[in-house]
Amino acid sequence: MELLIVTGMSGAGKSQAANFLEDMGYYCVDNIPPAIIPSFVDFSMHGSEDMMRLAIVTDIRGGEMFNDMPKILESLKNNNVDFKILFLDAPDDILVRRFKENRRKHPLCERSDISITEAVEVERGRLVDIRKAADYVVDTGSLSTADLKNHLTALFLSEGKKGMSVICRSFGFKYGIDADADIVIDVRCLRNPFYVSSLKNKTGVDTEVSDYVMDSKESKEFAKRLFDFIDYSLNLYVNEGKSQLVVSFGCTGGKHRSVTFAEMLYKHITEKGFKGTVIHRDMNKK
Repeated sequence: MELLIVTGMSGAGKSQAANFLEDMGYYCVDNIPPAIIPSFVDFSMHGSEDMMRLAIVTDIRGGEMFNDMPKILESLKNNNVDFKILFLDAPDDILVRRFKENRRKHPLCERSDISITEAVEVERGRLVDIRKAADYVVDTGSLSTADLKNHLTALFLSEGKKGMSVICRSFGFKYGIDADADIVIDVRCLRNPFYVSSLKNKTGVDTEVSDYVMDSKESKEFAKRLFDFIDYSLNLYVNEGKSQLVVSFGCTGGKHRSVTFAEMLYKHITEKGFKGTVIHRDMNKK
């Protein structure tokens, strides 16, 4: 049986994620109190084959019952239930904005007289340990609906791939560092297409731009040493049991050099047999 526990911050996209997982063949159930999970898992194991890929969404909506989550996870481990945890997250300001735009109440606002901002802060504090225990952490703050679907597809639908999933991201330092990256590579030391008039308004997904970035011995040597490092590191991470690695490339604006290298790494790791996805955080910003 394949069990995926989906949790995370309110407003981070858990319901969307459940919809995508259902499309991938998971039997999805939403808003289950942690205490019920072991019984539901046992029922599923002796039920229909349709339930052998099970995704359970559980979160702060369970109120005080959600406090049992660490104990329940430990119980599942003790009973040799193999499971993974998917944690959906987003920056606090984006979560607050989503609630205001949708005119929805945060679950904690319904139980106490606090603002959305305060509720997000309290919830994050309660989820610290679960986030640390998660096998997959997906920051949806900069993801479109299509990006989220592609990300989850790369994590949970790829066939015949090695267990490690590598997220190749690009970003612009002028918009802030990619805080959720495991490895950050600064490519601002390489030649910049921004100063070429015919390339300025293109991006690293355009062949002309990527060719320009890589048309120097320095860029080629940089890429060679980088991929050697990544190849060596990936095997070490796999041996440690890590399921997901986020490698982020940063340049000034997140449009040219960082995009070029994120695309190159994505192609490289998929050729090596790893699951992968590519996300360009700032590429379309003006």
